[in-house]
Amino acid sequence: MSRSVLFDTETTGLEPLKGDRVIEFAGIELLNDLPTDRFLHVMIHPERDIPPEASRVHGMTLADLEGKPKFAEVAQQILDFIGNDPLIAHNAPFDFGFMDAEFARIGKPKLDRARMVDTLMLAKDRFPGMPNSLDALCRRFDIDLSARTTHNALLDCKLLAEVYVELTGGRQRGLELADDDQGSVPVVHYAATGTHTPRPITPSAEALAAHAAFVGKLKEPLWNG
Repeated sequence: MSRSVLFDTETTGLEPLKGDRVIEFAGIELLNDLPTDRFLHVMIHPERDIPPEASRVHGMTLADLEGKPKFAEVAQQILDFIGNDPLIAHNAPFDFGFMDAEFARIGKPKLDRARMVDTLMLAKDRFPGMPNSLDALCRRFDIDLSARTTHNALLDCKLLAEVYVELTGGRQRGLELADDDQGSVPVVHYAATGTHTPRPITPSAEALAAHAAFVGKLKEPLWNG
C-alpha cells in the first residue's frame, strides 16, 4: 500500500529567502491516494512580525502565535510525519521553498524535489486555460467551500485531499473487494470517505443452483479450477 503526505503551509509573506517564515504547517496522510485519519497540524511562532497584508490572507497576527513553538522545536515532528514518502501540495514549489528555508536555518537538508507532486500542475494539465486555484477546483468538483473564509493550512489540506482524489481518480482505485461473513461472496466496499453504504448482494439458493448447472455444461470451466 503506497503512502504519501499532502501538506500546506501558511506564512508571513511570499519571500522565504528574504526572511518570510512559516507560521502554520498541516499534513494529511494518504494511502493509495486516499486520506486516512492520520494528520499533523502545528502553529509556529515566526520570530518576526506578520505584515498586515499577510494577516488579511490567513487571518493570523503575531499575537495569535504568542507561546507557540518555534520551527526548530517542531521540525523533527514534521520530518517524522512526512517520512520519505511523496509530498503533495497545491503550487508545491511555494511550500517546498518555505520548508527548505526553514530546514536550512537549523542545518537540515532540503526536501528532495523527486518527492514533489504539484496538484496545480495536475489541474493545469487536465483543465488547460481554466482557473485552477484551490477554490476554483473545489467549485468545479462540487466540494463544499462554506468553511473557507480565510486561508487555513489544515482546512486547505482537507479540501485539497478531496480535490486530489478527483484529479487522480482515487475513488475508483479505492474500491475494494472483501468477503462476506461466510467467506464466499465478494462484497464491494468504498475505501474513500463519504456516505457510501456497503450493500452485500447474496444470491439465493435457486440462483446458485442455476449457476452451478450452467457451469456444469461448460467444457473445463475456469470456475472449477
